[in-house]
Amino acid sequence: MICLGGAIGTGLRYVTSGFAARWLGADFPYGTLIVNIVGSFLIGLIQQIGTTTLVMPEATRLFLTMGIMGGLTTYSSFSYETVQLVAAGAWGQAWTNVLATTALCLAMCFLGIAVGRLVVGVRV
Repeated sequence: MICLGGAIGTGLRYVTSGFAARWLGADFPYGTLIVNIVGSFLIGLIQQIGTTTLVMPEATRLFLTMGIMGGLTTYSSFSYETVQLVAAGAWGQAWTNVLATTALCLAMCFLGIAVGRLVVGVRV
């Protein structure tokens, strides 16, 4: 099931990157940024709900996090695309990609955890 989830996530990443390139342009890795931000939020939300309640079976949590989110998010592509921006001399875009991806993904993961806590009624 994890491998099936990975295939689903990979397909979603591919489709998202294609749409982002068409809608936002191909001069910046918008698709990778989008999937990493969305995936970071979702993994925070799913892990919070899945590890603190009995609402979600372990197999479902693993399918969603290791499978779909593992295939959807892509720091390997992030690294390669950032290096390619540097190689092209686009240092500003490279640093924007590094800073935006890091800050936004961490923020969205925190937000996902907070929303997960609200959903299940857990307060810290």
